[in-house]
Amino acid sequence: MSRRPLVAGNWKMFKTRGEALAFADGLKQGLGTSGDVEIAICPPFTSLDVLASAFAGSGVGVFGQNGHEDANGAHTGEISMEMLVDAGASGVLLGHSERRADNNETDQALARKVPAALAAGLTPVLCIGESEFERDSGTTKAVLDRQVLEGLSGVAIGDFAKVVVAYEPIWAIGTGKSATPEIAQEAHRWIRDQLREICQDAADQIRILYGGSVKPENAAELLSQPDIDGALVGGAALEPDSLLAIAAAATS
Repeated sequence: MSRRPLVAGNWKMFKTRGEALAFADGLKQGLGTSGDVEIAICPPFTSLDVLASAFAGSGVGVFGQNGHEDANGAHTGEISMEMLVDAGASGVLLGHSERRADNNETDQALARKVPAALAAGLTPVLCIGESEFERDSGTTKAVLDRQVLEGLSGVAIGDFAKVVVAYEPIWAIGTGKSATPEIAQEAHRWIRDQLREICQDAADQIRILYGGSVKPENAAELLSQPDIDGALVGGAALEPDSLLAIAAAATS
């Protein structure tokens, strides 16, 4: 089944509003070179609205980096899914390894967040992945199984095709290390097989992205794998030209 590639740039805690607008200008100038690929930017919350306006009509999506499962309430420092939509977001990252580590985000919390994102009309991108210790100890598949099964446990069968999964081996994030295409494909195939156990044929519609030191130099080889449907890009997403090069690789 043909799945339209998605390349999402996660800016983490980088770029002011002015810097975000300058990036948007540069990205829009090169959009014709990226081929038939969906591009999304995940900026800090402060730049969601300005980027949504800047990218209006361009086809580039703007995703939040996190969202709370409650519509409102006494949750200081949090942003609801409805607030993301109000700011112009069309999707949201959930369960990024840095939030799991720094903010104690659990699979149980994600089981509530993913359906909340879907209910708000957002595309949820559930991030999963193993640590270096877990890979070395041979528990990678068990970790991925748990994160998929628990993180998506609140999703209705009819909504699975709307979900995106991002496999990001923690040992390859920001380290300069990248999984070989073979290692990445093996993990993606395993994830898709587990999804098929949950949602049957809808598993073939779910896009599974690879994240972990993706850059223009290694993108084509990684993104040519049959079960890799795009990339969640970190540092290489901070410059328009490198993000566009990765997007072009996704369709080559």
